[in-house]
Amino acid sequence: MTARIARVLDYETTGTPEDQDAEIIEFGRIDVDLFSRQVFNPWTSLACPRGPIPAVTKAVHHITEADVADAPPARDLWDEFYSGCGPLDILVAHNAKFEMHFHAGDGRPWIDTYKVARVVWPDAPTHSNQGLRYWLDLPVDRERASPPHRALPDAYVTAHLFVRLLDHKTVDEMVHISKYPALLKIMNFGKHKGTTFEAAPLDYLEWIRDKSDMDEDTKFTARYWVAKRLRGEA
Repeated sequence: MTARIARVLDYETTGTPEDQDAEIIEFGRIDVDLFSRQVFNPWTSLACPRGPIPAVTKAVHHITEADVADAPPARDLWDEFYSGCGPLDILVAHNAKFEMHFHAGDGRPWIDTYKVARVVWPDAPTHSNQGLRYWLDLPVDRERASPPHRALPDAYVTAHLFVRLLDHKTVDEMVHISKYPALLKIMNFGKHKGTTFEAAPLDYLEWIRDKSDMDEDTKFTARYWVAKRLRGEA
């Protein structure tokens, strides 16, 4: 038995995983048939949080307390959210670490289109969802993709990004890539800002790897290029 669909997910929330008590206030999901590559079966729902919605997050998604006042709590929506998604089906999200923080997916494998896009198109000017949409000229319906920063429109765009990635990587390859931090290309910090990680001095990469407090993607990329240098592959 193999996966039949990829369920593409997106949430709007009251904050980030780093924020205490962040909650989901909007669910969005849409499926991709892994055989026909058809994008179908959209579903979305608002969810009423226990706490307030901070102004800084309202400024992103424009969901207010009045919008969610009559919505069910998030805990009552999980069964419907995963309805029709089998235990071997694939979960997909852009920057999946965010969605995984709120629900691990009951053991289903995950694909992170952000991480895979960084591998497939390392020279893209941006790897954001909307940036890749326009850079790749994805065949999305403008109305269905609007407004951005809402759960179902963003899931819809990610679904089309995932379909395009299937031209370059298999599902198994994407699942494997998604298990690791993102492999970055350009340094956007420090005295070597604008330099590729591949071209950066070895001692600087070793400092990032061993002594810095940088994020996991940066340290992972430094570790990757140090290892390639020491093996004589770069």
